[in-house]
Amino acid sequence: MKIEPKERAASLPSTEVERRIAWYRQRGHEVPSRRLLKSPEQIEGIRRSGVVNTGVLDLIASEIRPGMSTAEIDRLVYDYTVSHGAVPAPLNYEGFPRSVCTSINEVVCHGIPSEKDILREGDIVNVDVSTILDGYYSDASRMFLIGEVSDEKRRLVEVTRECLRIGAEAAKPYGFVGDIGAAIQHHAEKNGYSVVRDLCGHGVGLAFHEEPEVAHYGHRGTGMLLVPGMVFTIEPMINQGDWRVKIDARDGWTVRTRDGLPSAQWEHTFVMTEQGVKVLTH
Repeated sequence: MKIEPKERAASLPSTEVERRIAWYRQRGHEVPSRRLLKSPEQIEGIRRSGVVNTGVLDLIASEIRPGMSTAEIDRLVYDYTVSHGAVPAPLNYEGFPRSVCTSINEVVCHGIPSEKDILREGDIVNVDVSTILDGYYSDASRMFLIGEVSDEKRRLVEVTRECLRIGAEAAKPYGFVGDIGAAIQHHAEKNGYSVVRDLCGHGVGLAFHEEPEVAHYGHRGTGMLLVPGMVFTIEPMINQGDWRVKIDARDGWTVRTRDGLPSAQWEHTFVMTEQGVKVLTH
């Protein structure tokens, strides 16, 4: 189910912003279209969606436990979301059958909730929630440690969260998307981990997935210009072992590490401002 935003008028950049975008365009850089520069009203709509999205994750944090099925998580997400006048964005998106993605241990992302998937002591699980409220989209995920986990898994989760923070700090107005990926890759590899390359962050707000693609590896000074008014996710997927992944042929969704070693992910939706990024999914 898709709901169109009540307010879709593109933000009209100031003369100074337009001048700066034109300067970069003339020098061959990839620059955002006007549609990617959200108006204050649109940003406020995305922020309100993010409030519901955060509420969902807070609820999961209070309920998640060993012995819980991922189908129970799915029901909690659906019930909370609709009770707050919103829609779970993953539900029926391109055929995805559930309201949330639950990815355990070696599952990198897009795990489908199931009555058969039971959380066990020592698991790590990513719960990825996306919400549509009044047509505006928000997207965030958290890692949860189930009971006592190994030091290796705990460190992977902690470093991945650091990667999200470091990536956000690298995102500067009139910098480039590649600055984000370069910072994340450096921190992950410095700690002995690898960065998944087949999946990325993305623009969000008026649709589930917009431009730009936000890779979590790469080189500074590359990719799309970052301009105030852009809204996007940063969501590094960091593997304990090799970065290569595979998609489960049985369901066409579940992404796993090829080597079977654990993976972790943290995600927020951000808006770029003149001072840097601001989190919209606290």
